[in-house]
Amino acid sequence: MTTNPSRESGPGPYAATPVGRGPQSSQEARLLVLESQVQALAEAVRVLTRSLEQPPPRDVSLPEEAARGARLAHEILLAQGL
Repeated sequence: MTTNPSRESGPGPYAATPVGRGPQSSQEARLLVLESQVQALAEAVRVLTRSLEQPPPRDVSLPEEAARGARLAHEILLAQGL
């Protein structure tokens, strides 16, 4: 294991860290978060699209169906913390 000598001062923010692993782990974690957010956004768009493309049931008006789709899309985004 290669370490960065400038970070070998002991525990804390400057503890020994393998070179290239700290930022890489951070980048991987960030990528996972971004992928999750993109999936949530895609699902929200699918819900909105479905509510606007498909004719609503006979007892529901188009504006009501669009509003339902918008609420569901909003709930999806809220559940993902977006």
